[in-house]
Amino acid sequence: MSPTSSPQQTAATAIAPGRLFISGAWHDSTDGARMDVISPATGSKITDVAKATTTDVDAAVAAAREAFDGGQWSGLSPRERGRILLKVHDLMRERVEDLAQAESQNVGKPIMLARVVDVNNAAETFEYYATLGEQLDGAVRQTPGNTHAVVRREPVGVVAAITPFNFPLILSSSKIAPALLAGNTIVHKPASDTPLSALLMAEILRDAGVPDGVYNVITGAGSELGDHLVTHPDVNKIAFTGSTDIGAHVAELASRHLRPVTAELGGNAANIVFADANLDQAVGAIIQAFVFNTGQFCMAGPRLLVERPLYDQLLAILQEAVPGVPMGDITDPDTVIGPLASRDQLAKVSQLVTESVAAGGRVITGGAAVEGEGFYYQPTVIADVANDNPAVVNEVFGPVLTVQAFDTEDEAVALANSVPQGLAAGIQTSNLARAHRVSARLEAGIVWVNGWALMDPAVPFGGVKVSGWGRENGPEGLANYYRSKSVVFNLQE
Repeated sequence: MSPTSSPQQTAATAIAPGRLFISGAWHDSTDGARMDVISPATGSKITDVAKATTTDVDAAVAAAREAFDGGQWSGLSPRERGRILLKVHDLMRERVEDLAQAESQNVGKPIMLARVVDVNNAAETFEYYATLGEQLDGAVRQTPGNTHAVVRREPVGVVAAITPFNFPLILSSSKIAPALLAGNTIVHKPASDTPLSALLMAEILRDAGVPDGVYNVITGAGSELGDHLVTHPDVNKIAFTGSTDIGAHVAELASRHLRPVTAELGGNAANIVFADANLDQAVGAIIQAFVFNTGQFCMAGPRLLVERPLYDQLLAILQEAVPGVPMGDITDPDTVIGPLASRDQLAKVSQLVTESVAAGGRVITGGAAVEGEGFYYQPTVIADVANDNPAVVNEVFGPVLTVQAFDTEDEAVALANSVPQGLAAGIQTSNLARAHRVSARLEAGIVWVNGWALMDPAVPFGGVKVSGWGRENGPEGLANYYRSKSVVFNLQE
């Protein structure tokens, strides 16, 4: 597409208005209020959904509490719950196009990304956790004397799942699947801008046989509903993904009630390229790291650190290659870069680039919003930035890459670890010993070597420092949703 004009969008698939899903049925909000869902690709209305009130939150929590206490879900064996999760997986495969269209239109994702990455990963998450049902059992511990100990794994109760706008389906599934396998019930509050896939998942979970009240969805304004949900006396656990600032607010509210929280928060990952890297492979990883999902990826790699002998050559390659990454109509299967998710996000990215240049950054390519409809921003590379440059210090959350040079391995590690966030990192090198050595020193929850965004439901991810705590995916993600209870028997008669 032209860098100064928006793409022509193919007509979108019609999406029906949404309602709240509480206790297995669809409901209007208590006061009948609605809110528009806007297409980031065109800036126009897609559909509208119910705008819940705190009274609706109370109803959803009450439904989840009743379902949990009644035992119709928690009383099933993990294997039985796993069978239903496998049905969820199968129904997601059958409805891949419905889910992909909702995710693409609502978030502004290129349709191929939505199909191949978002729906596929979410379905595999349900499949993966279904298989762990065979392993979710307790333990018998040998204790001295005439005693015998049994350690039980029990669900925590009602889980509040609060999810973000950038990967609604994936980051919801990484909470819903393990929480359900462990026997919990859920009240899900999707991001106010991107609620559509959560409403489709309510249909799929119901059709798969998840009992009424086990999964509930409330749509509406984030701050009011989220605060009420987090502090609700009948909620037992919070699972949150979002910005660091909001995550800190959620944790503060939950701490007043001593309520456990897992939080996957903002990132600002460094991608370190050593001079011995396979250059073709490294360039692919660099571009993917900052344009994947239009840079709206908490584990994006917006900070490129390049060993000095390779610096000028790599800048020249990026200057030529980045403008050629397909950007435009999200319905075109060849499109890689779509719009940012909202007008506010577009304004934030534009402002950070302006501040970065004012602080001495040199724009190699891009550097401006795309004129016309939709919330598009050119993929942008900014070189020669200092470590206190605004686009280095702050998480951009858009298709913007800053580039810094380094001379030694120690300097590369110091630069990578210099920001407050610690979610992801990357190393591009042909030296296996160096890869092991540097990855051990990086302050990040996941490190990719000679690639980027290599994700699988079996591989845990999560943050250190201000990027949060707890892990999603893998057995580690399941551990968030059960608690251990020790039962010790005195065997002496």
